[in-house]
Amino acid sequence: MTYETITYELRGAIGLLTLNRPERLNAISQQMIDELNDLLDAVEKDEAVRVLVVAGAGRAFCSGFDLKDGADTPKQGVADWRPVLQRDFDIIMRFWHLSRPTIAAVQGYCLAGGCELAMACDITIAAEGTRFGEPELRFGSGIVALLLPWLSGPKKAKELLLTGNDKVTAEEALEMGMINRVVPAGQELDASLAMARDIAVMDRAAVAMTKQAINRTYDAMGMREALNMALDVDVQIESMETPEGKMFAEISRRDGLKAAIAWRDARFGGGPEKG
Repeated sequence: MTYETITYELRGAIGLLTLNRPERLNAISQQMIDELNDLLDAVEKDEAVRVLVVAGAGRAFCSGFDLKDGADTPKQGVADWRPVLQRDFDIIMRFWHLSRPTIAAVQGYCLAGGCELAMACDITIAAEGTRFGEPELRFGSGIVALLLPWLSGPKKAKELLLTGNDKVTAEEALEMGMINRVVPAGQELDASLAMARDIAVMDRAAVAMTKQAINRTYDAMGMREALNMALDVDVQIESMETPEGKMFAEISRRDGLKAAIAWRDARFGGGPEKG
């Protein structure tokens, strides 16, 4: 399959996947989801790949799911929203469940679904200056993969999600447990590849089984069930057509996404204040 929204290369035992829509801050489109699924299927079958590193082209890791994707065909009710949000959820969680270790090399903006994808990777290394956040509630939307409480704890998760803070620094994300390391800007990919090489020399079966054992620990604590219940809530939120969500969608269709985001931020004085 020829890819248009991602690139992939094999560097020894390390697969390097790059989200490649820099003009859209690597927003995840339906086409990107299809290409990611195809590639991840291939990685599962390729015994040469021991670790998968995920990066983003340009000035962002990923800005989330592409809000322009399908904007011309408005969705109504659970029947319309369920398959769309299930598709989004499944692609994020593929990085959590992949039999190979996954490492996210993050820079620039890492927001919404992009933030969830980075958290779903086993290890996340961020450049100084990276901005994290999940602002979905600010325009009447919900969280597709509610991973944050499992990494940061309920207090910080509620603070970030209920305020829609999308200006979380890399240092703050590290303190909260969202990421593993902060490195100087421009060194995030090299640092991720170096860690990948350390993992790649380990016994492949032992690494895969240990990752699975850690994931099963979270399953035993109820994570899988909780994520599915949170997805049900997201479906309900999107299906409700709240006034904020309807206005955001209307402005986006009429005036473009930038205008809709400007309207959203203006309602909150330009964004959450830091204290």
